[in-house]
Amino acid sequence: MTAAKSLLFALALVLNVSSGFAQTAPLGDPRTMKFEPVTITVPEVERVVLENGMIVYLLPDRELPLVSVSAMIRTGSIYEPADKVGLAGLTGIVMRTGGTARLAGDQVDEALEFLAANISMGIGAESGAASLDLLKKDLPQGLAIFADMLRAPAFESAKVEQAKRQALEAIRRRPDSPGGIAAREFRKLLFGADHPLGRESTTDTVSRITRDDLVAFHRQFFAPNSLILGVTGDFEKPAMLDALRKAFGDWQPQPVALPALPPVAASAGPDATRSVNVLRRDLSQTHLRIGHLSVKEDDPDYFALALLEDILGGNSFTSRLFRDVRSRQGLAYSVGSRIAPGNAGPGVFMMQALTKGPSTYQALSSMLDHMERLRQEPVSPEELQLAKDAFLNSFVFSFADAGLIVGRLMGLEYHGLPKDFLQRFRDSVVRLTKEDLLRVARLHLHPDRVIILAIGKDNDFEKPLSTFGRITVLTLKPGG
Repeated sequence: MTAAKSLLFALALVLNVSSGFAQTAPLGDPRTMKFEPVTITVPEVERVVLENGMIVYLLPDRELPLVSVSAMIRTGSIYEPADKVGLAGLTGIVMRTGGTARLAGDQVDEALEFLAANISMGIGAESGAASLDLLKKDLPQGLAIFADMLRAPAFESAKVEQAKRQALEAIRRRPDSPGGIAAREFRKLLFGADHPLGRESTTDTVSRITRDDLVAFHRQFFAPNSLILGVTGDFEKPAMLDALRKAFGDWQPQPVALPALPPVAASAGPDATRSVNVLRRDLSQTHLRIGHLSVKEDDPDYFALALLEDILGGNSFTSRLFRDVRSRQGLAYSVGSRIAPGNAGPGVFMMQALTKGPSTYQALSSMLDHMERLRQEPVSPEELQLAKDAFLNSFVFSFADAGLIVGRLMGLEYHGLPKDFLQRFRDSVVRLTKEDLLRVARLHLHPDRVIILAIGKDNDFEKPLSTFGRITVLTLKPGG
């Protein structure tokens, strides 16, 4: 919210409160008050494909003299060689720090500081991202630098070595973060330690990476036809398209073939059994992860599963896990659930908790019971309506500003989802019944096939976790 909007909002609030004091009639009970459904009108976003295949989304927003440019790049760490895991992340870092064909890295920083502009770049698991934020008047200079960094990064040797040193130090410090350990080890258990979706960089894989590897990775994946660009802010569309063609128009397209991912073993398949994994750490609290593979985002049951997960543990204060495991039983400092739909690979359903060592067994048992209960009986009408209301209210914020709107459309196109996916999501949620949720729970939730990970001092557990299945004791590998 801008300062101007904040001021207007505060003024309106004061006026409303003041007028309320002047009234003699009491205010209604907020628990019984009824509100009209929130309606939204999404502005039309123009989609243009440049001559070299670059896709551009344009949405002017003239509230302030600012322009934001964002990019999604078809790349990701899932496509890096198995013996050089960490390459994608290093490539993204040094694209930002390592200069361009025209400017050295330090010169880029000086130019951006002079313009009061900001450029960020990075490559995650399934995509690359870059952004430029600056004043409207400085667009030509800033866009030229931004385009050069995407098109022709110099990958200065000193910056490559600096990024490698920082990456190696981050790996060495991983054992200091139990939460980070839990996240990494759980992904390894879900997807397999050698699968692109589960593997992690090590000191060995990072040490093998050279400057030539970064150059080759960039050359393999960065092309105008592998980019989706989004532009918001204070601009005229014809002028902006001219500026983009000037910055990117002579960048020649090239074939970009994404390597095929190997299949993932179905941890929740019919033949799967419950897996209990313990990583012994001298901690006063146990980090729990419980879950299995789940659906992709384009699965027709995803909408119902997302609402079901909200009832279970996603909506923290009203969810079953929060109200029972944390509030009523006092078994966990934090507890919740999450459904992360897959795109390149399968999605993940997960419950997690942070509990005292002596409460580990009971917390785990209660969480599994709640998972099973969703399979055995329909949710209450009140729970269903509360979950729907929460979703529909949050849905509005998907379109709170131009950047969010354009970002959503870019993400949908990147993952091959229809333009009206979010509206379909909303409409599907509105129509869902408790019978729908029960069917989806029985089809997609499998407490008897979950992977369980407990990180903590297992001799503090009040009961052995072998009650839940055969225990595998994990060890952290040196160097990652």
